[in-house]
Amino acid sequence: MFDQILDLVKNQLGGNPQVAQQIPADKAGEIHHEIAAHVDNGIKQQASQGGIGGLLSSLAGGLGSGGTVTNAIEGGLVASLGSKFGLPPAATGAIAAALPGLLQKFAHKANDPNDSSITPDSITKSISGGGGLGSLFGK
Repeated sequence: MFDQILDLVKNQLGGNPQVAQQIPADKAGEIHHEIAAHVDNGIKQQASQGGIGGLLSSLAGGLGSGGTVTNAIEGGLVASLGSKFGLPPAATGAIAAALPGLLQKFAHKANDPNDSSITPDSITKSISGGGGLGSLFGK
């Protein structure tokens, strides 16, 4: 699942002029990887707490600024990008502002029966390390 998230990050942020111009070209790959790692961890944490159904529901219902998943990812990500890469607040703010759109794309892919790149089953496998965790499917 990480590779699919990394592809989403590259496509979503690379196609966003406000974000793309804030990321130094020589560090873009590392920064994209860092963002994808935070998104992946945030998604896994949310899914382990509320199940896959809860994750997809919270992504669909709370994608704006202030959404649970967005807040969980945003705080650590902004600090990490500032400390590891020396990105100024304008850059980290632009990236944080792009997170809801990125998570919306993730939720759309996970809910689209015609797109097999990210599925509820692949999320479950990623969280469990490949084993089945039926308990992750929230009620």
